Amino acid sequence: MNEKFDSTLYFGGNAPFVEEVYENYLNDPTSVPAEWRDYFDHLAQMPGFVARDVAHAPVIAAFAELAKDGGFRPAAPASSKSEHKKQSAVGQLVTAYRSLGTRWADLDPLKRLPRPKLDELEPSFYGFTDADLNQTFNVGSLQGLPENAKLSEILETLKQTYCGTIGVEYMYMTDYNEKRWLQERLESIRSRPTYNAEQKKRILERLTAAETLERYLHTKYVGQKRFSLEGGESLIVSMDEAIRSGGAMGVDEVVVGMAHRGRLNVLVNTLGKAPSMLFAEFEGKKKSDLSAGDVKYHMGFSSDVNTPGGACHLTLSFNPSHLEIVNPVVAGSVYARQVRRGEGSKTKVLPILVHGDSAVAGQGVNQEMLNFAQTRGYGVGGVLHIVVNNQVGFTTSDPRDYRTGHYCTDIFKMVDAPIFHVNGDDPEAVTLVTQLAIEYRQTFQKDVVIDIFCFRKLGHNEQDEPMVTQPLMYKIIAKHPGTRKLYGDKLVAEGTLPAEGPDQMIKEYREHLDKGELLYNPVLAGYKHPMTIDWTPFLTKNYIETCDTRVPVEELKRLSQRLTTFPEGFTLHSRVKKIAEDRAAMGEGKLPVDWGMAENLAYASLLVSGYGVRISGEDVGRGTFFHRHAAFHDQNRTSWDEGTYHPLKNLQEKQAGFQCYDSVLSEEAVLAFDYGYASANPYELVVWEAQFGDFVNGAQVVIDQFITSGEAKWGRACGLVMLLPHGYEGQGPEHSSARLERFMNQCAEMNIEVCVPTTAAQVFHMLRRQAVRMQRKPLVVMSPKSLLRHKDAASSLDELANGEFQRVIGEVDPIDAKKVKRVVLCCGKVYYDLVNARREKQIKDIAIVRIEQLYPFPSASLSKELAKYPKAAEIVWAQEEPRNQGAWYWFASRHHLDTGLDAKQKLLLVARPASPSPAVGYLAKHNEQQKALIESALGKIDY
Repeated sequence: MNEKFDSTLYFGGNAPFVEEVYENYLNDPTSVPAEWRDYFDHLAQMPGFVARDVAHAPVIAAFAELAKDGGFRPAAPASSKSEHKKQSAVGQLVTAYRSLGTRWADLDPLKRLPRPKLDELEPSFYGFTDADLNQTFNVGSLQGLPENAKLSEILETLKQTYCGTIGVEYMYMTDYNEKRWLQERLESIRSRPTYNAEQKKRILERLTAAETLERYLHTKYVGQKRFSLEGGESLIVSMDEAIRSGGAMGVDEVVVGMAHRGRLNVLVNTLGKAPSMLFAEFEGKKKSDLSAGDVKYHMGFSSDVNTPGGACHLTLSFNPSHLEIVNPVVAGSVYARQVRRGEGSKTKVLPILVHGDSAVAGQGVNQEMLNFAQTRGYGVGGVLHIVVNNQVGFTTSDPRDYRTGHYCTDIFKMVDAPIFHVNGDDPEAVTLVTQLAIEYRQTFQKDVVIDIFCFRKLGHNEQDEPMVTQPLMYKIIAKHPGTRKLYGDKLVAEGTLPAEGPDQMIKEYREHLDKGELLYNPVLAGYKHPMTIDWTPFLTKNYIETCDTRVPVEELKRLSQRLTTFPEGFTLHSRVKKIAEDRAAMGEGKLPVDWGMAENLAYASLLVSGYGVRISGEDVGRGTFFHRHAAFHDQNRTSWDEGTYHPLKNLQEKQAGFQCYDSVLSEEAVLAFDYGYASANPYELVVWEAQFGDFVNGAQVVIDQFITSGEAKWGRACGLVMLLPHGYEGQGPEHSSARLERFMNQCAEMNIEVCVPTTAAQVFHMLRRQAVRMQRKPLVVMSPKSLLRHKDAASSLDELANGEFQRVIGEVDPIDAKKVKRVVLCCGKVYYDLVNARREKQIKDIAIVRIEQLYPFPSASLSKELAKYPKAAEIVWAQEEPRNQGAWYWFASRHHLDTGLDAKQKLLLVARPASPSPAVGYLAKHNEQQKALIESALGKIDY
């Protein structure tokens, strides 16, 4: 039976106590005793109760009502107000150490900076004196102590947990259960690892392998760049533990992305690359079929290793010098592998990203990637981030100059990731936080960070002299014995190893290096991971121009019917309903097929044939220009979880997977993600669309470093499609040009395809060709805007059923070829402007030819077309872009080389005036330029 509750107990002199406890609860629920936390949790669930300013009496009144109604009742406040205040202060002290204790942690191996003054961590800040140290208090949510303990014991527990060689940041996290999970694991052991002799020997062996390899290379290949890991050898300990712990928790595939520092060491000592292979690269003896190749510290590698949980496939991604840009590529590759595996795969495939301290805070691509870390189409179930924190920003001599935040890892707080700061000179602590990080990732499927405080013994590279810019730091580094030496001495001192044990490890490792092999090779020889994809069929050396992309008319009609059928009761927007009705008519042959319908039919025909399709980018479900409608939204939807329908997911019972995701507002990271996705699965058509073509400027690094050069540098094939809306329609500098000239400048060795389709049938066959053809090249499409609804750009069902992608489209009007004096070559929207103007003027001696694929250049097809006009003295290239942009400079040189104009023929240009901007911003000026362009192409040309 509930006792009668005296509400006056909570008023008068005791009300401030309740208010103070409640305020602590609002700031951090774990800072108040359990019985009070239960009360406040229950209070928050009471109907009509709203958390108010704690000074308001209704908070107190709510307690009274709760108790009168038979709710839980905390112990009545003791008579001594000062005792209540001290108990509350204990909770505040615990919260302070959990929040700020890392600032007092012993993290820096170089021990350069004094401990900062933080009043919140001093007991005196809360009114405690030495006399209170032996007083007993309720420990609240603090783990590892009995329910009541002396203040001195509470302080010691807090200092050992949060101020040792491990410092943890997590109190900003919003999920209560995650914070409690971390507290239980850290406070219960006071952040102190306990390992047996064999485990400690393994840690020393990993340190020995890391250090010995670096010193071996330093003496064998003097002065050669290798971006040494010396000073940060604990990275190898962390990598080893991550793979082993991950394997024990169900991970059987790991994809790693990292920059230069320590890369060679990871290749050898983590992935098991034979030292002899590495030595051959240093000596320039490595043979390769790659046309360009890359330096050794950019190269990737893959292997299969054994873990406590079984075999695990490891992949180190290829990456350029642009530091953090590989990160979203890895995320995309991991996501593709997870999609391929299906349900429950996020705990099976683990991404590990190794960052530098200056780069992780300095490169904006990390913010973009973190922003989509938990979104539906891009989240990989958490990334393990390891920061090799050299505590120096490249060659920045003053740490005040290379970031604003206190820690280089502050950026990860935006995704509520816990951050483990750890002293690299304590490899056991590094091992512990790695175990915890993996367990956290596997449990909560979220990002987690390990920040290894270490140092860089040598310069940025082996020719660099760091003393020039960091004399203070490098005087200390010169005296540092090395992590391996410190830990080896520790194991000898505690009796784990004999005195000669550490040196014997070095000797054995060096003897094996002399033979070009590893002392302990983790690789499972002859093992092939069951999820490995064989790319060999797609790596043909000869360029494949086309393939059979036809689809029977009856099948197109069937797919059209499925694309325009919706669930019962599904309410479409009136404008969208009209589009669906028109598409149904297109499928019946009653209307010509427009661009959006042709695109959807291309995807549908691939999906029912077993090819997966992924469409990604800003607003791609609907389409920026309201044309695609691969996703339909019920206008009477009642929740986010329901009311979106994708016909392409519902074509038939057995079909390939369809993904359509509106991305976050990012170009660089999302394009890199989709590149990584496409490079991990050749059996899916992966499409990234820019909202406007110009926006791809923000992703130029991805284009330069991966998309256009990845095959030449690393032999990496990729079938990614980039749809870049392009066309001069008076919408200004940022909404006109996809910067065609930039792509043309990078065309070589059949590395990419650049297409400018002008009809619905062309986009249908182009997309199908990209998937069906046994070849994977990135496809760059100057995609239309106004042509999406242009009546002349629509096609018949027969053109979809029986056609193919035409790299060149010749004259379509009835013109006497023998009377043609000029042939105008063009691509894209300007064709329709030209042909309409020619029809208006009734010009009969000018032929207009469309080049639909600019690269690889269709020389034979164009030559055949030009041969039809033996009296054409002028060959004109007409482009919408300014003369210093677009395809002109590339086209002119290629045309002379590949098509061989007749000696009597002149190659002329019609274009907008040269300009530093892609397009004018004034509509009147745009119209003036457009008119002049068309008139010049069809009239007199000054040359």
